[in-house]
Amino acid sequence: MPRATKRLDVVVVGAGIGGLATALALLKEGHRVRIYERAEELSEVGAGLQVSPNSTRVLEYLGVGEALAATGVRPERLESRDWEQGELLGTHEMNSEPLRYGAYHYLMRRADLLDALVSAVPAEVIHLGRTVVDIEQGDERAAIVLEGGERVEGDVVVGADGIHSTVSRLLFDVSKPRFSGTVAYRALLPAGDVQDLDLPNTSTKWWGPVVEHHLVHYYVSSLKTFNIIAVVPEEGWETESWTAKGEPEELVKAFADYADPIPELVRRAGTPLKWALHEREPLEKWSEGRFTLLGDSCHPMVPFLAQGAAMAIEDAVVLARALSKAEETGVEQALKVYETTRRSRTAHIQNQARSTPPTRGSSATGSTSTTP
Repeated sequence: MPRATKRLDVVVVGAGIGGLATALALLKEGHRVRIYERAEELSEVGAGLQVSPNSTRVLEYLGVGEALAATGVRPERLESRDWEQGELLGTHEMNSEPLRYGAYHYLMRRADLLDALVSAVPAEVIHLGRTVVDIEQGDERAAIVLEGGERVEGDVVVGADGIHSTVSRLLFDVSKPRFSGTVAYRALLPAGDVQDLDLPNTSTKWWGPVVEHHLVHYYVSSLKTFNIIAVVPEEGWETESWTAKGEPEELVKAFADYADPIPELVRRAGTPLKWALHEREPLEKWSEGRFTLLGDSCHPMVPFLAQGAAMAIEDAVVLARALSKAEETGVEQALKVYETTRRSRTAHIQNQARSTPPTRGSSATGSTSTTP
């Protein structure tokens, strides 16, 4: 049942995973929500995503648990392996009853998670093809100005518009994120293409000669698709795009010296997508007046802990619950409570992701070590 005693009108900028989760959390608390997204359609490219128990619990609370179970894969364990010999360095059992963290760990296509969230949000909430060009702060209301001059007001505006957030730039003059010096190759293959390699239902991380050089693989889409994420150091290629394509020969060469079956696996990957990894230092402030930030707009991180989406999903529920106390505390104080509650945790995960998991044998991604 909705718990808010005062129904707020909340404007969310960005219809990614964080923005959609925020809409669901706010609607569950009884608030009115409108999302404004600059893209003409909502879509995700071929990439895998780990939905760790801390985010699964929130998504189940938001009503998308059945959708997760419909397409997500529950791995038997997380593994770490040595790149030269393939030696098992560490293993972390997952998804066996009773559940260690109270919820399942899923492996999914990003597109499947996005579809699950979109399906749960009422269609009239999402406004596509609407680009924010300015913001306006008032004592009682906040507003965004869209390309073409339309002005949209709300009691609160949430910037959930990603690492290149327009809202964070206009609000705090946030600088561009910096290139991490690493790039990720991503590929999805039909599971039948790797059947003869006898790859188990695990999330397996192969630790390379340096921590910035590694490969993670796992099944997604009800075990029908196999996902590969291969990270290598590379200076001078800073294109951050979900659609930029890499050269198959580069990927094959980068992992030619790994133990079997990795060289053969990357040969079968075809033309991978290539994505430059960017990051920035944790922001010291997320909120100003009736504006606040969420997800990658305020704490973008490299994906080595598989917690970027999880942190945005956690943000969403904490923000919604804080705003449900706004009649008692006032909107600005509610946003401060949200920020104070979340900032130290997300900064810790950001910094931990940057330095990669602390031990090579801890798990395939280190994600479960961050579960509260």
